[in-house]
Amino acid sequence: MGQAAVAAAKAAGYVNAGTVEFILDPDGNFYFLEVNTRLQVEHPITEMITGVDLVCHQIKIAAGSPLTLAQEDLSGRGHALECRIYAEDPEQNFMPSPGKITFLQEPTGPGGRNDCGVYSGVEVPVEYDPILSKLVVHAETRELAISRMIRALEAYAVLGVKTPIGFLLDVLASRPFADGDTYTDFIETHFSDWAPDSDALDLAAIAYAADAMAPKVRMAGANTATAVHPGPWQTLTNWRL
Repeated sequence: MGQAAVAAAKAAGYVNAGTVEFILDPDGNFYFLEVNTRLQVEHPITEMITGVDLVCHQIKIAAGSPLTLAQEDLSGRGHALECRIYAEDPEQNFMPSPGKITFLQEPTGPGGRNDCGVYSGVEVPVEYDPILSKLVVHAETRELAISRMIRALEAYAVLGVKTPIGFLLDVLASRPFADGDTYTDFIETHFSDWAPDSDALDLAAIAYAADAMAPKVRMAGANTATAVHPGPWQTLTNWRL
């Protein structure tokens, strides 16, 4: 496939990043599908496993500089996963869910990367693709990458619009996904009647109520228009080590 992709690019005189896609049949035969003459949404996967900044090389090529990498310089290491975080409702066939993001908390941690273009207070419009971010993790093995992605999604909070975070968590935790049984009919076969965990929804409602009732204090030097939860340094009485 790699040789065929290079041959197609050379035949077309194509220069710069691109992706050649093929269809593979059960017997190992592959057939040309299309060429994407741009970066793919999944390009962070390539960057994570190769350690190569594709965008940087694109800019250099566009400026007239020669490509400084050879094929033998590239090798894959470990395993990477990417989850696209959209403003969409998985309960409604992934229909867009435009609106205002009232709160956003991005995940952090080793091996993680979140290419995000939104923030708390931003309005997700109806006129454009509702993608919010691309959450990527890298680890030594696929099993470890799945665990790392689950932890990242559990720490990802987006309020005000619907997102598929809960759906993605259930997919990652499923046996078919762990076994690599991921075909084009994966959702219809394994998650056609998916619905969020009602216990989780109840817990979220309790957390929201507790947050609304919790006292807010203004930190020294903070904007008077913003309020934050007091930390232990503000709430503890006199104490000693």
